[in-house]
Amino acid sequence: MPNAFSLLDLDTWSRREHFHFFRGYDNPFFNLCADVDVSMVAEACRADGGPSFFAASLYLSLRAVNDVEPFRYRIHGDDVVVYDAIHAGSTILRDDGTFGFGYFDYSSDFGPFRTQVEEVVAVARKGSGALEDEPDRDDMIHYSVIPWIAFTSFSHARRWGTEESVPKIVFGRRHGDPGAERMPLSVEVHHALVDGLHVGEFFRRFQEYLDDPPLD
Repeated sequence: MPNAFSLLDLDTWSRREHFHFFRGYDNPFFNLCADVDVSMVAEACRADGGPSFFAASLYLSLRAVNDVEPFRYRIHGDDVVVYDAIHAGSTILRDDGTFGFGYFDYSSDFGPFRTQVEEVVAVARKGSGALEDEPDRDDMIHYSVIPWIAFTSFSHARRWGTEESVPKIVFGRRHGDPGAERMPLSVEVHHALVDGLHVGEFFRRFQEYLDDPPLD
């Protein structure tokens, strides 16, 4: 179930004119792609007993998401809600070559989050058939992983004519030698809620966590 939220006061919001301006666009989303340095977190994951790179990068990115308030904004009718916490829904590659979805509740403590990821991924990999989507839930980020391509741009399938405002984040293929590894990162957001300034702050915070990963 969606978690607790409060209503944003649109009358005092400094971006209220931007909200109304971009909300009327046929395509109100914009996307930014850039590499992030994953050398330190990749090293931590390669250590004995280290977590999977997926679990670590998902956790660290969610920490950054929850740090940047506009990433917790969602459009509900004429209102903007601010969720207390944002969780994750991600594509998971199945054993049969198709993909399913896995859902992960955010925790500030990596230990329980890691355990949850390992359990959900193990189940999702053995799945088949219909996708188990959660279309009525928007207190999350929609993640995808494209580990085969070090992409430089990205676009998403969208349901036009809806008020969906969930950001989408994509991890690409890591490249470079150990100690100098980078990963392409795509971030797509609704411009009525989020500006380039906020995406830049997300990248900055995510990079700080990648450089000194709190995975204890």
